[in-house]
Amino acid sequence: MSDRAPVGGPGSRFHSALLDEAEWISQRLPGCRVEILDGEITVTTLPDAPHAETLTDLMLELIELHDRRTCVVQRVGLWLPGGPSDFAVPDLSVIDGDYNNHLVAYNCYAPSVFRLVLEVTAHNYGNERRKTAVYAAGGVPVYVIADRAEQRVHVLTGPRGERYRKRATYRPGESFVLPAAVGAPVRLSADSALGPASVAFGAARAP
Repeated sequence: MSDRAPVGGPGSRFHSALLDEAEWISQRLPGCRVEILDGEITVTTLPDAPHAETLTDLMLELIELHDRRTCVVQRVGLWLPGGPSDFAVPDLSVIDGDYNNHLVAYNCYAPSVFRLVLEVTAHNYGNERRKTAVYAAGGVPVYVIADRAEQRVHVLTGPRGERYRKRATYRPGESFVLPAAVGAPVRLSADSALGPASVAFGAARAP
């Protein structure tokens, strides 16, 4: 969160106490994810290693989409239309190749360049569910939730207002083809999205 001025507009338009506070928090909590959802700052703690491994596996499965037309990226900010300071930082996204032309502010990009956003559940699972409304409102065509606790992958499509009209759910051992909106008919496995099966989600960590 360092590029304070938006492209093509006055930087003061996006300055607010809330954004300044979010930036202050992000600088003091390295590795944590700071977002503003519905006018409220949320902080996600540093992810565990299985979470990171899962994202690597997914990027490998999505490598076909990493070309000049689209890019597969992690933790790129998405400027949300719901509030003057709202933004989200998906775990993984597929975005248009010309994303640099759509920088809004604070290293966040317009929702129109996001073809897919994917979240792998952490301890604050409520944020993933909460994001359903904001991603739909932003018109993101595909939202994938990998629920490690319930061992289910949810694929939401057809955004309208603050809801997705279609939902498909997949279990371990199953696979699915992503909608054409992402750029190509890429097949993902639920196992890759859910991460290492041998690791119990929510297990106690040593200090």
